[in-house]
Amino acid sequence: MSEKAKQIVRDYVISHFDVTDGCIDFDVYIVWQCKALQNWKFLLSTDLPDGMYYELTYDGLKGRWYLDAYKKFENRCIGGTDEKVVKE
Repeated sequence: MSEKAKQIVRDYVISHFDVTDGCIDFDVYIVWQCKALQNWKFLLSTDLPDGMYYELTYDGLKGRWYLDAYKKFENRCIGGTDEKVVKE
């Protein structure tokens, strides 16, 4: 299942290259995966500097894969323990 998930993402990425990009070498890696009953969920990314990540779901009842492609725009800390506490 893991190799199939990585191949789906690889094929998707290649299909979205610009023809002027030529042949680009890249790796696809799994960030997280989970199996529940007959279903699988994967979060994947590549080592390309494009900020993209991919969510793949395998529906075991229907035998179908679903792909969502996302672009990360920002990562920031909002509150929490990283804030400095000023004591008066």
